[in-house]
Amino acid sequence: MGGQSLSFRKTGDECFMKMSTTMIVSNFVLFQIGWFACVLSAAAHQPWFGILVTTAVVVTHVLRAPIPTAELKLVLLSLGLGLVFDSLLVWQGWLQYSSGMVFSNIAPYWIVALWGLFATLLNISLRWMRGRWVLAIVFGAVGGPAAYYGGLRLGALEFGNMPAGLLALAIGWAVLTPLLLALSSRFDGYAGLVEKKAS
Repeated sequence: MGGQSLSFRKTGDECFMKMSTTMIVSNFVLFQIGWFACVLSAAAHQPWFGILVTTAVVVTHVLRAPIPTAELKLVLLSLGLGLVFDSLLVWQGWLQYSSGMVFSNIAPYWIVALWGLFATLLNISLRWMRGRWVLAIVFGAVGGPAAYYGGLRLGALEFGNMPAGLLALAIGWAVLTPLLLALSSRFDGYAGLVEKKAS
């Protein structure tokens, strides 16, 4: 892809890697489109629309990866972790949703889909955060609750107990963000592309 190149330092004995600015920007923009589509359609009680948009973004991301099977595994792992974590919050009554609920005490499908969407950032936009575990913890602890609070302001969800819910979100995302980044090192569908650009 075209565009100015940015450098990313890998951990351990590995050197610098390069990825085009165009890819990074498009990755972030597509994530934002998917996020707003899911949240706004859920707020409008039409969550299926957000699912269509998010699925298109995720499928495109996986298919364009040099190693699509690795990237697909990362997306599926993120979906599984998100399903368990968000369902726990629903079960505790800390988060409440008015649309997309198929089973009681199970997170709505649109919020789970956002975990798959988040996985599309790990090997591109958030690649630089690998190995920077303190930063990843802080990023998760702040960014996770902020995203859900944004969903609250847009009318997609409610807090049954806001202090407990925000604390649980901060702790959960502080753990899951570095975990997902570690998994992205193992399931890196874009490794081949990055190595090609670095050579």
